[in-house]
Amino acid sequence: MAGTVLRTPTLHTERLRLRPFRDDDAEALFALQSNAHVLRFWDSPPWTERDRAQAFIERCRELAEDGTGVRLAVDRLDDGAFLGWCGLTGWNPDFRSAGLGYCFAEVAWGQGYATETARAVLRWAYATMDLNRVQSETDTRNVASARVLEKLGFVREGTLRQDCIVNGDVSDSWVYGLLASDWEVPSRIANSLQ
Repeated sequence: MAGTVLRTPTLHTERLRLRPFRDDDAEALFALQSNAHVLRFWDSPPWTERDRAQAFIERCRELAEDGTGVRLAVDRLDDGAFLGWCGLTGWNPDFRSAGLGYCFAEVAWGQGYATETARAVLRWAYATMDLNRVQSETDTRNVASARVLEKLGFVREGTLRQDCIVNGDVSDSWVYGLLASDWEVPSRIANSLQ
């Protein structure tokens, strides 16, 4: 709730640990966010200044302190490698809504890590934040990210035309929504199969 500390969780999946950011994540975070290939569909250019990483980490703490969201670093369990991050931001307790975002290093692509991570974050969020709706947006050229959202039950609700202009490149974004009722149905089915 706005004005209330939202405790940033540590979550575990079969292969991953999702945890609050630490100051010593700055190098790995900068490597991720400065990679032009990783950020080719991002809504802002790759970072060029290393202090952006520390500012991002500080902003993660502020999100929790001001009660508007959480961002979690994602490590692979077997070797502790930093793979990326996932977060829910813009939490509005009146509207019971938040926005989902994530970014993963190339070494993590194509292995289901983004889906596994986002599923854990959504499970925590729907249980903790009294959410009705989670929204996410992705560049229409980012088919892999769209697949992640669709696997999680998100519904494509529309297109934001010429939504972003990054370094002169104009792009459209798809808007996806996941309602609590959408989330609960697959969860109930999965639970009944266990």
